[in-house]
Amino acid sequence: MAREIGIWDVTSGDLDGGAVSGFAGLNAEFARYFFASALAFLIDAGSLFLLTQYAGIHYLTSAALGFLLGLVAVYILSVRWVFTTRRLQNNHHEMMLFAAIGIGGLGINELGMFLATEVLALYYMISKVLVAASVFAWNFTIRKLLLFR
Repeated sequence: MAREIGIWDVTSGDLDGGAVSGFAGLNAEFARYFFASALAFLIDAGSLFLLTQYAGIHYLTSAALGFLLGLVAVYILSVRWVFTTRRLQNNHHEMMLFAAIGIGGLGINELGMFLATEVLALYYMISKVLVAASVFAWNFTIRKLLLFR
């Protein structure tokens, strides 16, 4: 139905029945990546909250564990749905580079969480939301440049 009226079909990622190219293609990928990242963020932030509030784990440890769970989710969605063309043919190398980029994102996440929570005295979940935008920008840009065409 979505293709018949010329709007984006989220299930396939196609714009106007498959006519995706240039800027429109990047916009479609960005929208799919945003959706995948939103799902990963829910996993990440949900884990952060549950591990900190109910398991009594320090928020920075919980943040790292939640981030890694979100990383797995966004990797699976990225290679199966978000990006249409991959630069690396070796899945092992691709996964390792994806994880390395994610580790950079983890560093941004941990530093931002610490600064916002400890220095600015914000509630750790507010810190998480604020830091998420920077991590999203880092991850999309670097992954697009290094891993996906």
